[in-house]
Amino acid sequence: MNGNTSILLLSVGHACVDVYQGAVASLIPFFVAERAYTYAAASGIVLAASLLSSVAQPLFGALTDRRALPWLLPVSTVLGGLGIALSGLTGSYPLTLVFVAVSGIGVAAYHPESARIARIAGRGSHTAMSWFSLGGNLGFAAAPILVTAVVATGGLHHSPLLVIPALAGSVLCLPVLRALGRTGPDQADPSARSHPQATDNSSPSMGTHEGTDDKNSFVKLSLAVACRSIAFIGLSTFLAFYVRQRTGGGPAAGTAALAVLYLGGAVGTVLGGSLANRWDRVTTVRRSYLLSVVAVAGLVFVPGPAIYVFVALTSAGLYVPFSLHVTLGQDYLPSRVGTASGITLGLAVSIGGLVSPLLGGLADATSLRTALAPLILMPALSWLLFRKLPEPTPPTSLSAAPRPPVATQAARSPGSLG
Repeated sequence: MNGNTSILLLSVGHACVDVYQGAVASLIPFFVAERAYTYAAASGIVLAASLLSSVAQPLFGALTDRRALPWLLPVSTVLGGLGIALSGLTGSYPLTLVFVAVSGIGVAAYHPESARIARIAGRGSHTAMSWFSLGGNLGFAAAPILVTAVVATGGLHHSPLLVIPALAGSVLCLPVLRALGRTGPDQADPSARSHPQATDNSSPSMGTHEGTDDKNSFVKLSLAVACRSIAFIGLSTFLAFYVRQRTGGGPAAGTAALAVLYLGGAVGTVLGGSLANRWDRVTTVRRSYLLSVVAVAGLVFVPGPAIYVFVALTSAGLYVPFSLHVTLGQDYLPSRVGTASGITLGLAVSIGGLVSPLLGGLADATSLRTALAPLILMPALSWLLFRKLPEPTPPTSLSAAPRPPVATQAARSPGSLG
């Protein structure tokens, strides 16, 4: 299997997982409508999905730094879908929280190992990682459409149908794992030869790359990722309600806004990889956060249909950095690629949910616009954190070493993702 095919399958599998991150926000209006939840109670569901995921994500990353766990990809994909599928079957609020939390754990388990395997298949390419990240963003984009198609027609008791993408994603990742498993760790990652203690001879591993960890830069990057996550999850949790208020539209207006938010992210992710090749990653991320400040302000304060323009700009601005965060984290922390991947790829999505109940409580006490206004500060803080960050040099093993069999054909092809 060539590198292009591996990245494509991993990207589609990523979409099948991240449907369930987008599904949480997409289900909120239906929980409110059928179960009369307050904003605070509804945002508690987002918290349930995020809390365990936020804790588990770095733990899974650290675990995969010690040993390759490729079986996590199919298992975690199914777990993520199963939790969401069951969440609509019970009227019990605590059980709903439990099922959504189970889905969050599945998503947390998926991201560190999948990012490691995508890095192997793409040979550390920014473009390859952007395509892998694009899959997740398309999953987000599909979530409101999928949830509305399933739940709006038959109510929350039709939610078991939402497990279908998980079943498909678990199957799609298997050919990639078999192909990488046949190469062996020494071929899949040349640096593993100099660090045999970090490899597992039975499965693909990134091993431990040469280079010195820049922990100070990684901490600043992680804080910027957290600020970006707070802005994005805060907006996605309440956007459907807010757009309906600002436009006077019905449920379709809110669903359309979520779709724009997630589809704009798909464009931003691909654009991020291209711009990073033209400038550099740090410059690209810094400029995108400046755009995001203006875009979020417009989303919060501009009324009427023009709000959709600012939703799209916000999405692009917040998603241009998405895949670049991952490769920057991996290069700032070359000895702990799994941990770096877990924090920058998975925690980037989940940690914002920890703040959502505060926004929900503020919205109940005041208004949605008052609750969303502080989110304008989040991309501004991310910009400040990126002002002094250096552009790291990727490990030489990803660019100088002979390409493994899984990527050989991609290197020869004019259309290679690398």
